[in-house]
Formats: sequence, C-alpha cells, structure tokens
Amino acid sequence: MKLVIVTSVEAFQKDVLKLFKNANIHNLSSSDIDGYKNGSSVLMASSWFPGQKFGDESRLFFSFTEDENIDALFNLIKEFNATVETNNAVRAVVVPIEKFI
Repeated sequence: MKLVIVTSVEAFQKDVLKLFKNANIHNLSSSDIDGYKNGSSVLMASSWFPGQKFGDESRLFFSFTEDENIDALFNLIKEFNATVETNNAVRAVVVPIEKFI
C-alpha cells in the first residue's frame, strides 16, 4: 500500500476525480489549497492587506491504494496533461507506507 498525492488547479477538480475513478481508486480525500508559482507570491500573501488573495485556487487529493491503481492513475494523468493547454499541469507523487492500521 502507498499514499498517492495529486494536486491540480480548481478548474480540473471534476477531471481529476474521473481520473481517480478510472484508475479504480474509489476512496480518496481532498482539500482546498492555495498554489503559488514562486516565492514572491508567498511574500505578497503576507502583506499588510491579508484580505487580498495572491495564490491560485487549487485542490489536493490523496488516497492510500495499491501499486497497480497508482500506475493506472499516473498513465491517465500523463494522458490528461498532454491534452490540456495550461501552465498548471496535474501533478502527482507517491509516498511509500511503512506501517498502517
């Protein structure tokens, strides 16, 4: 079992959920996050006017799943990224799990 973490801009939320489903990953969690392209945006976010938002609305998805599902998900993400014209590709990482209950 491994932990797969996927990030995307908010606009791709429905697409990413379909990718998880098509990879046979039905149990997952997600959270709203702010994405930043460089360090200067983080500095702007801590400005005198905290009501201003400088990050991009993004989503973080994660799931504990098996290797074969992760391989399928990565292939689907590669295909998806090849079809969209954006600087905000869907990103994914895998983290091995040493113990779980």
